[in-house]
Amino acid sequence: MTQISPASELSKLKTIKTKLLYPLPLRFYGGQLLTLVLLAAVFSWLSRDEGLDRLMTGYWFDAASQHFPLKDNALLDLINHRLAKYLIIALAACTLLYGAYRRNARLVTAALLMGLGALVVGALKAVSHHSCPWDLLEYGGDAVSYPLFGAVPADSGPGRCFPGGHSSSGFMVMGLFFAFWRERPRLAWSMVAVGVVLGLVMGYGQVMRGAHFFSHNLWAGWWVWFSQVVAYGLISTWFAKK
Repeated sequence: MTQISPASELSKLKTIKTKLLYPLPLRFYGGQLLTLVLLAAVFSWLSRDEGLDRLMTGYWFDAASQHFPLKDNALLDLINHRLAKYLIIALAACTLLYGAYRRNARLVTAALLMGLGALVVGALKAVSHHSCPWDLLEYGGDAVSYPLFGAVPADSGPGRCFPGGHSSSGFMVMGLFFAFWRERPRLAWSMVAVGVVLGLVMGYGQVMRGAHFFSHNLWAGWWVWFSQVVAYGLISTWFAKK
């Protein structure tokens, strides 16, 4: 006679399960909306006359030689500008592959959100008329700068420098928040903190080289998190209705 295993034993059997997406509570989106609006107001105020940007950038500019001494610094270029970015891209790729292998929709989605954040910043940067500090008249170049919401001058230069593309590589780590929020909320918020720190550190390395103003990096973080929150809300809502 065939024996039927009790439910308690069947539950112990190893099975391949798909970890589905879960919707985040409305209070989360309300809190993030409020935070993003407040941050946008603060960043807009800081960008109104470029005072903070010029203060921080001026520290790394040599007025006598009219150039940034650290522009071609090997450590900043190799470790901060190249290696750090490649490692984070590798992290996103590994997260995507591991998530697909484990059939973990949360990890796959988090990896895709990481890429989305950097993609959004890259798209905005591609159509920006703001030139990088090392291209501006004040720092040895020939382009004219203008405030964030100011009129674009005819000789604004090559542009494509706002928001900070490199710092978005660090900020995109915040996307891992959505993989852990339900089961490990502390780890989830730690991923946000790690992403913020990486973005600011990597972005400041570019400030030291004259490649970006500091506010460019702040706005990069804003756009990365905004795009990730909106995209996850849409994706999780769509899956919840299926």
